[in-house]
Amino acid sequence: MATKIKVAAVQAEPVWNDLQGGVSKVISIIKDAANNGANVVGFPEAFIPGYPWSVWTNSAITNVSFMKEYFENSMERESDEMKRIKAAVREAGVFIVLGYSERHKGSLYIAQSFIDPTGCIVHHRRKIKPTHVERSYWGEGQADSVQTVVPSAFGNIGGLNCWEHTQPLLRYYEYSHHVDIHVASWPCMWNVPSWTYHTSDEASSRFSQVLAMEGACFVLVCTQIQTKEGKAKSKLPDLDWMKLPGGGFTVIFGPDGAPLTEPLDSGTETIVYADIDLKDRNMAKQNLDVVGHYSRPDLLNLQVTTAAAAPVHFK
Repeated sequence: MATKIKVAAVQAEPVWNDLQGGVSKVISIIKDAANNGANVVGFPEAFIPGYPWSVWTNSAITNVSFMKEYFENSMERESDEMKRIKAAVREAGVFIVLGYSERHKGSLYIAQSFIDPTGCIVHHRRKIKPTHVERSYWGEGQADSVQTVVPSAFGNIGGLNCWEHTQPLLRYYEYSHHVDIHVASWPCMWNVPSWTYHTSDEASSRFSQVLAMEGACFVLVCTQIQTKEGKAKSKLPDLDWMKLPGGGFTVIFGPDGAPLTEPLDSGTETIVYADIDLKDRNMAKQNLDVVGHYSRPDLLNLQVTTAAAAPVHFK
């Protein structure tokens, strides 16, 4: 396994409610990152077909036609669209963690597919608890989605969606799998003055930074941006706090929590890169290994269910 790796975190605007356009943009980003020498590429949450902020700003009734369109443009895991993405990954020879709204029969899930350089989905997971009003539109991932880490030629790669980073037990379970590189997939975020700080863009970055420190791992914070044109396509009302273009806060953190990349303008569409050495985790681990020398399993331990539940059982 290589220890010196180039990682890439995506900050970009989705092709809103356009499945085919979204797939083409993902493929373009994969090619761009590979041409710049990246080995591991992380994407934002629900990058296909974009994270719909309208579920927060509009009522369920006024949002019906938009979310019908959103459902139809979400991506199935087993689909021709995914085949196109997997072929692009195979041609590029990279490992990606792709965030998208997954359509499965009559349900939607906030999903991440881990695709290795051979173009195979080596792990697939769904957000285990959609956040707040998200529960009106997306289902919950089952026990198979508690697994967040897979081995690869570039180390053990993990991933979580958005406020899954607030789940201390889920984070702890990830640390127990010796995660080397973590993809933190986020949508656009802003600081909403009338709301709580912990929902802000700054706090979202802090949640990701905590995972880097607790897990002594590299963290790729991958975020969407929103433009004025995207706002119209997203059926968003005029909001004083929604700076456009904006919403992005992409950064790469080292295993001690220090940022490895410079701050970006929140409206810039780009790919952020960092050359990392997995051996740098050793020093951080010597100081803080929360599932090793800095744990007390005789006093505190975690119980995990790994068998996925099913709605129908046959006897």
